[in-house]
Amino acid sequence: MNFNSLKYILILLVFLFFLSACKAETPGVILQKKNGDEISVSVEVVKTKEARQLGLMYRKSLAKKSGMLFIFEKEKEHPFTMRNTYIPLDMIFINRSKKISGIIKNTAPKTKGPYNINALSLYVLEVNAGFCRENGIEKGDSVIFKNFKK
Repeated sequence: MNFNSLKYILILLVFLFFLSACKAETPGVILQKKNGDEISVSVEVVKTKEARQLGLMYRKSLAKKSGMLFIFEKEKEHPFTMRNTYIPLDMIFINRSKKISGIIKNTAPKTKGPYNINALSLYVLEVNAGFCRENGIEKGDSVIFKNFKK
């Protein structure tokens, strides 16, 4: 191997190192069940009023073990609608203490709602319908946020 080849390999290695160091981790939510089991969900985080109003409307699919996390300014009751939403969803309402305060399972696409749990929440995680049943997610389970600021 000549000096130029070695130089290019070194440059490539340095570039790959910086690329991996700069790569942002995917935001995620870990749902921690009462028995200690954990289920990870990669999430799209929505914080603004406009992004929350759009939510998952007009989307035709949602990848398995992924979802949308809605972050609100105040902990209160947050009613949801499924208007223009084509994917049946489970809605997981999370309080300030990062405990699940309620779940609405298998919401019907393109319905008005309102879908509400009559309890306070600061966050709402939407995942594919059946997710909570399949993974044994229940009210009172804990939630851990990864790779994003609240």
